[in-house]
Amino acid sequence: MTPVHFAFSSAFMLGLTGLAFHRTHLLSALLCLEGMMLSLFIALSLWALQLGATNLSAAPMLLLAFSACEASAGLALLVATARTHGTDHLQSLNLLQC
Repeated sequence: MTPVHFAFSSAFMLGLTGLAFHRTHLLSALLCLEGMMLSLFIALSLWALQLGATNLSAAPMLLLAFSACEASAGLALLVATARTHGTDHLQSLNLLQC
């Protein structure tokens, strides 16, 4: 494994670990998701550049578009949760309640 591959896989794993273990605030969960998406975007971009294939050049842009949509939906949920519950703590959210 090259150092570049190790760096991006460890960045993804750190984001996944942060998402799994530090679930106190919704904002920290969203930041961990964005870190994971950023590492995936950079790794996919470098992979397309290393292979030199032109048919893979649209994949990083598509991933970036989906990441932007995910971020906007997450921020909308954060604002809605903060307005209705008064906090962004994940423990105060009850998924069984409407």
